[in-house]
Amino acid sequence: MTLSPLGIELSIPLQVTTKVSIDKLILDHANPRFVEAGRKISDESVIAQLYRSEELGELLQSIAANGYLDIEPLIVMFDESGDKLIVLEGNRRFAAIRLFREPTLVDQIFANERLRISVPTIPPEIRHTLEKVSVYRVPNRDAARSFIGFKHINGAAKWNSYAKARFAADWYRDAKSNVTLGEISEKIGDKHDTIKRMVTAIYVLEQAEKYHIFSMDDRKVVKFNFSHLYTALSRTQYMNFLGLELAWSRYDPKPDPVPEDKLDHLREVLVWIYGSKEGDKEPVVQSQNPDIKRLGETLTNAEGLHMLRAGRTLTEAHACTHSADEKLSSSLIKARGMLREAVNSLRGYDGQDQSLLNIAEDISETAETIYNRMRKKSKDAMGKD
Repeated sequence: MTLSPLGIELSIPLQVTTKVSIDKLILDHANPRFVEAGRKISDESVIAQLYRSEELGELLQSIAANGYLDIEPLIVMFDESGDKLIVLEGNRRFAAIRLFREPTLVDQIFANERLRISVPTIPPEIRHTLEKVSVYRVPNRDAARSFIGFKHINGAAKWNSYAKARFAADWYRDAKSNVTLGEISEKIGDKHDTIKRMVTAIYVLEQAEKYHIFSMDDRKVVKFNFSHLYTALSRTQYMNFLGLELAWSRYDPKPDPVPEDKLDHLREVLVWIYGSKEGDKEPVVQSQNPDIKRLGETLTNAEGLHMLRAGRTLTEAHACTHSADEKLSSSLIKARGMLREAVNSLRGYDGQDQSLLNIAEDISETAETIYNRMRKKSKDAMGKD
């Protein structure tokens, strides 16, 4: 007998843990982990992403050995048709169960995602644990957000920074939720205003996509280091380069924060941070510290900026941000330190290697040249006084 949507609702009451058939469940394509750069989402792409980043392989091994341990209920809500339950929380567990139950799914994932998932054999005596699971039904996404947000942003099962930001941004923009970012931060346990910076960076990325100046699909690096962007946007140099008001981070973010006349600058910043496959450009930022700081300092220097635009390395471009006297001072201090280290290691020289003696002679001549020129300039300067 087939239940009507109303009958299904009565059989799966709100906010009560209930056992349901796996066949009633569907993956959540709107989960912030799976929404990336407007990419078309499918069950195959969702499961592939879970396998690549969420230790799905370990879970498969555990279920094969022990069966599905139905300890924590999946959080679900009805889809628009009222026939299926969307898994809001527990997609990894649900995906693992589906891989055991649907042998053809492995081939579909390989065909669509070029990923081969190895699914272990599950003994017949524990296969029945994959038939029904406990669910906890909520009326809508908003009802589940506080729990999901805390668990995946500051709890034990943390999402990456991009997924956290998308979750917070979607919650903030949902007119039905009617909450501020301050309230969202409080609900999910954020104490350092990180969520506000993350949502701001989401708006900047969306603006870049909207105006077709940068796409995350075009990035050169495989791993998407979202923290690079929201860290950069909190620095004064980037704010000035992108035409953002210096006090902009004090207020709740708004869409399209970068002025239209600065969109070319936004494209440059995103390519320097993430690279571009289409333009065959490697990112100049290799690590958040210190490269984000060095790139910001380079943006304020006309010569350094010119070198970046000409395709030079960040190290070369950033060197232009230092004055000649700063470079001299830094070089002399470093040279003195290394020479003192060499003095302490002299016991390791047995006099046999003539090439080392030649290097030492060259160092001596170079040091004498530096000293004589600096001494002459010092005398000239004192004579002028």
